[in-house]
Amino acid sequence: MKNNTGFSYSYSAPRNKEVENIRKKYLPASESNLDLLRRLNFYVQSAGKLEALALGAVGFIMFGWGFCLLLGVLEGGFAPAAILMAIGGVLMSTAYPVSKYLYRKKRAEYAPRIIELSDEISRELRGGGSI
Repeated sequence: MKNNTGFSYSYSAPRNKEVENIRKKYLPASESNLDLLRRLNFYVQSAGKLEALALGAVGFIMFGWGFCLLLGVLEGGFAPAAILMAIGGVLMSTAYPVSKYLYRKKRAEYAPRIIELSDEISRELRGGGSI
């Protein structure tokens, strides 16, 4: 009679990796502090760009429409052309200040959280705990 008291262990790296990949799909999504910091920074940096682009584009179209009326390419007259060109010029010239205003507003809103996160990440990188 044989007495088998040996230990047997088999490990398969590709299988384990496949199991981990499947498992990750069903775990709740978690975001690291660095990912959160990057996302908040992106929000601040992109604040006001879409609004400024829309103002500038609408202003450019109105200005061009007025210019076409002024040159006689389209039927209209001088008064509607001047009004459209003036409104278009005002819209184009306000695009940059609107962009800056919205950027500063978003920056003030997110600054405390971004500083807090960056301090926390810096402490982790230095190996220190919480203060």
